[in-house]
Amino acid sequence: MDRVIRIGTRDSELAMWQATTVEKALNKLGHKTKLVPVKSEGDLVLDKPLYEMGITGIFTKTLDVAMINKKVDIAVHSMKDVPTALPTGIVQAAVLKRANTLDILLHKGDMSFLTPDSSAVVATGSLRRKAQWLNRYPNHQLVDLRGNVNTRMQKLTDNEEWQGAIFASAGLDRIAKKPKNFLNLDWMIPAPAQGAMVVVAMADDYFALDALRELNDYESEMTTHIERQFLRTLEGGCTAPIGALATYDQNTETIDFTGVLLSLDGKEKFEIKKNVPIKEWKKLGFYAAQELLADGGSQLMEKLRQELNRKK
Repeated sequence: MDRVIRIGTRDSELAMWQATTVEKALNKLGHKTKLVPVKSEGDLVLDKPLYEMGITGIFTKTLDVAMINKKVDIAVHSMKDVPTALPTGIVQAAVLKRANTLDILLHKGDMSFLTPDSSAVVATGSLRRKAQWLNRYPNHQLVDLRGNVNTRMQKLTDNEEWQGAIFASAGLDRIAKKPKNFLNLDWMIPAPAQGAMVVVAMADDYFALDALRELNDYESEMTTHIERQFLRTLEGGCTAPIGALATYDQNTETIDFTGVLLSLDGKEKFEIKKNVPIKEWKKLGFYAAQELLADGGSQLMEKLRQELNRKK
């Protein structure tokens, strides 16, 4: 069948890079493709914090509708932006090999503010990053930062009152925009599936599903499944300050997992660490979340729901 696969994507530089990567991979396999850029509500509305917009699916909804209406065949996303429950009829078709999972701090050359007793202004649009930063630096002020990667970097440059801003390393690596003044935040637990790209398609589009199956990286699929299962079981959607990271150790054939749940102000923190044989990976995220909830996390989740509902 001489069919062109229409690839839906947001039109930011990073999203276009991701879609082009998928396009090149499909072309290499002999498939014809066409990029179809679309703006999402998350890109258009820049004056509201993400949690006020009902963040679950804010960057993916436009493409979901385009796919359901058969205007595009597949969509490429940063996996951390994708809701853990996909719309009816849409399925995960491929997870590409995962990139760097770290968060990084972009700064202006002076890092003297990185002490527990210092005062500083740090920018981020993520509740997870904000909560973990405040847990470590309780005297700092966290301000909201929205927009695509280029916009956010320019805001940091332009604002003299800001000492730094937090970004995902993978995004800056992909578009070759990582500056010299950055610090790896290896103590910060990333968002579930951070650094991974996912391609979704319609469940009944067997042509697209067969084509995308060849792009799937099994280890990345496995680790992101664990992290997103942890998120889904906590019922955090994308709004609560939840971090998760699973890694596979080939030498021992085990999975290392760390998950965290924090209050908005960072004062409360629940953390769980697990190391299990590879054969137990399918339920690892679920059991880790259940254990965390039983150890006090359920009360914090209820408190978070009430706080976030009041902010809407």
